[in-house]
Amino acid sequence: MDKFATIDILAITFFFFAWLGYAIAVERASLGSNSLNARMNIYREVWMRRLLDREMRMMDMQVMGSLQNGTAFFASTTLLAIGGGLTLLRATDEAMSVLGTLPIGIRTSAALWEVKCIGLIVIFVYAFFKFAWSYRLFNYVAILLGAMPFFDKRDTPEAQSHVMRTTKLFQSAGRHFNRGQRAFFFALGYLGWFISPWVLFATTSAIVIVMWRRQFASDAWRAMAR
Repeated sequence: MDKFATIDILAITFFFFAWLGYAIAVERASLGSNSLNARMNIYREVWMRRLLDREMRMMDMQVMGSLQNGTAFFASTTLLAIGGGLTLLRATDEAMSVLGTLPIGIRTSAALWEVKCIGLIVIFVYAFFKFAWSYRLFNYVAILLGAMPFFDKRDTPEAQSHVMRTTKLFQSAGRHFNRGQRAFFFALGYLGWFISPWVLFATTSAIVIVMWRRQFASDAWRAMAR
């Protein structure tokens, strides 16, 4: 039992540091400046500068609306996931009886099962806050788009400052959205812990590899090459 508890601690510690290390590498380290997210940030600024050159900006507002709707979808989906996690926590006895009948022989205590459920809920709560804040920031960006100086004022210092202000807020909204999606991906890896701590090692590694490839070796990354 002590050995089992130790491997669980090691597995969840590996999970935590894998998430933290990946986030630092993509957002803080110099390597992250060449990621797909960083390349898209460049085009957020390009978009804002070209918007300043357009007299008619209805299409830009429609695109912004689609970004807001996508973020709202993820935020509402996260609430459903939280509800599912709470239901799973409430049905510990039923879950234990079901696990006992499975042929793969999953063995765990009720207390450990509840800890796993609480951890999953915490991940989804974190994701919800990220998506909700991202949605709010997209609303702010929409307001700044509406306050964008007119076409004939595009060369003024005020217009250039407004473009950079809007770009930075836009990039912040995208960054928080990416963090929410990252939490979703790691939640999928976390599910491996419900089977075994060894499976958690494997699923966490798989999630990191998949996300790393998408950021630094995917078709989308190559398409956005500078």
